[in-house]
Amino acid sequence: MGGDLCTRVIRGGSWSKMEKRLNDVVSKSFIGSYFKLEARKSSFTGELRAATATFFTMAYIISVNATILSVSGGTCSAADCSPPATADCVLRSNAGYDACLAKTKSDLVVATVLSAMAASMAMGVLANLPFGLAPGMGSNAYFAFNLVGFHGTGSLSYETALAVVCVEGCAFFLASALGLRGKLAKFIPHSIRLASGAGIGLFIAFVGLQANQGVGLIGPDPSNLVTITACTNTDPNTGQCLGGKMQNPKFWLGLVGFLITCYGLMKNVKGSMIYGIIFVTCVSWFRDTKVTYFPNTPLGDESYNYFKKVVDFHKIESTLGAFSFTDFNRSEVWVALVTLFYVDVLATTGTMYTMAELGGFVDEQDGTFEGEYMAYLVDATGTIAGSALGVTTTATFIESTAGMREGGRTGLTAVIIGLFFLVSLFFTPLLTSVPPWAVGPSLVIVGVMMMKMVKDIDWSNMKEAVPAFATMILMPLTYSIANGIIGGIGLYVALRLYDYGVSAVKWVMKMRRMVVEEHNQVSAAATSVDSTVEMI
Repeated sequence: MGGDLCTRVIRGGSWSKMEKRLNDVVSKSFIGSYFKLEARKSSFTGELRAATATFFTMAYIISVNATILSVSGGTCSAADCSPPATADCVLRSNAGYDACLAKTKSDLVVATVLSAMAASMAMGVLANLPFGLAPGMGSNAYFAFNLVGFHGTGSLSYETALAVVCVEGCAFFLASALGLRGKLAKFIPHSIRLASGAGIGLFIAFVGLQANQGVGLIGPDPSNLVTITACTNTDPNTGQCLGGKMQNPKFWLGLVGFLITCYGLMKNVKGSMIYGIIFVTCVSWFRDTKVTYFPNTPLGDESYNYFKKVVDFHKIESTLGAFSFTDFNRSEVWVALVTLFYVDVLATTGTMYTMAELGGFVDEQDGTFEGEYMAYLVDATGTIAGSALGVTTTATFIESTAGMREGGRTGLTAVIIGLFFLVSLFFTPLLTSVPPWAVGPSLVIVGVMMMKMVKDIDWSNMKEAVPAFATMILMPLTYSIANGIIGGIGLYVALRLYDYGVSAVKWVMKMRRMVVEEHNQVSAAATSVDSTVEMI
């Protein structure tokens, strides 16, 4: 009987009438006029559906970003290790250091959520664009694996690296305020721009295939550097396989999550990225299994007790304001600063303009879009604020297209996305209990998505193909985004030295001809004057 009533209500159009009345009320209110709902032919319910679609497609960044950044060790050090401890205790399993890492990951989850919430809401209110923002992929990998390194073994400390992000954000804000972002992007060779995105994708996928941050399919090998692992037993110091290759159940569970995500993307299911993570995570939450995330250890018991809270508000302790400018006299700092700025010019500027094009906001005559100036300022400010919280560069997410396909046309979509992030802030126990083998498949999928850029590279032209390939291959093989960029640009310049030399010679010859012609004209004029004088 209840089903018949619902059917009559739907057939009678009651829900449609209620939706129409709601949309009419909101459209005529201050909110509707501020966000220009009628002018952009949108509605409140349409913006709500759009925000929901975008949030579900980009929600994976909460756990993924925290997982990647926590690999750096954050502010944890050997001083946090349980005694007796040696200087290399950060590279081994140590109860005290692991507990510090767990707290750091919780801090980074909250920092990711807060930065995404603030940046998305600011984008909606100030620029009136339906874009979701959060700490971006690429810069977080460069920060964790190249600058700070695994558990702080890199060239910079976590505090110094955060200061680099802050300074880079300020430089980006200045470039945005002066209107230089688009012009700076044009200075970078087109093939290098495309290859950088694809190379970062390869790097991220490579990370997702390893054991510490992913599914554990790839591991070290004494003769071949890397090899297939997914072993049941590994050396705790070197990570080498000791037995049971391709028999680790956590890898196979991660593979199932990978296939779930792939099938969802194939069928255009919204939120496919998060569904694979949720499946693997939920299975890993059961204790006393071979794939559990809560082993029967003191740290596992502590993590499980926190997980059972489900709802909790976690205060940021270790990463908030963790700046240090004392090492800014080192060359590594300035290389990092230039590299981050370069990645920002490529990623954030290019992605935002692409989103504006897909949404139909770009003016075909002058190439600008409504709210462009404020949008650039918002994501630059988001980077500065994010660094204060402990995370890396804030960027517009390509997943915003999911919301625009659902009808998102105004900044109200971005504001609602920010509210969704606000709600997720209170589920920190669940968000911090996502295992690496659940996150790894998403990293591989991100790499797959970023590889589509290579189709626009002119592979028939060696002057374009060689630098592009070097950029892509050096990033994962040298485990450095900066090395790939430097190598690609270096080869690009080297392969054009002949062209530059020929152009310089042609310019000199042209100048010489002009001087000779001018000299001849002067001589002819002088001769004419002399002849006239003699005749007189």
